[in-house]
Amino acid sequence: MEERIHSIGIGPGSLDFLTAKGKALIEQADVVSGFQAVVDIIQPLISKEAKVIILTYKNQTDELNKVADEYKAGKRCAVVYMGDLHFSGFQMLERVDLALGFETPTVPGISSAQIMASKTRVCFDETTFVTFHRRGDLEPFKKHLVQVLKDDRNSIIIPLPWSFMPKDIAQFLIESGIPSDHKVEVWENLTRNEASWEGQLGDCTQEFSDMSIMLVRTRNPMESQI
Repeated sequence: MEERIHSIGIGPGSLDFLTAKGKALIEQADVVSGFQAVVDIIQPLISKEAKVIILTYKNQTDELNKVADEYKAGKRCAVVYMGDLHFSGFQMLERVDLALGFETPTVPGISSAQIMASKTRVCFDETTFVTFHRRGDLEPFKKHLVQVLKDDRNSIIIPLPWSFMPKDIAQFLIESGIPSDHKVEVWENLTRNEASWEGQLGDCTQEFSDMSIMLVRTRNPMESQI
């Protein structure tokens, strides 16, 4: 089967972090679909002749069916995701697969979690990634996060705009028995108009944007084995 449709992670925001393969597929696409904020970032790469199908949380199913129809009509299609779809885009990927009737080929992107690890100098061998940017019950993921910190691991966390943001996560962790002196960093708009805050869990009470990502450090960092 010819691969005329791809789900593509576009990276954390700056086109400098979009892969060459992802860029080429977007430029060649007859149809590009994604949420408005994601499409806006890659707009310079979209052909003037391409059809753009914008998704919202309410219309995803109907609009992805339109993408499927375009694919079945022989068009080359690109469905675009912020960051890397394998970090927090799998629910949307499942909807794309359902609309097409098969597993869509994917092109990984660079996640904001990877940029965060680079900025804060943490190693993923010693760090657990947790995303709350999802639909459905968050409780299993909240419990997982608590256990991660009790196991003395760092955690890079993507909040859920606007209902479970960094201040809510901090409050939840403290109420769950995590000591308030854990070191915390919150970064916003990574690779674009970056801003950062650093302090302790107990001091993380301010508002951040929906483009924020959080690091809670272990209280017992592992010694580097060099």
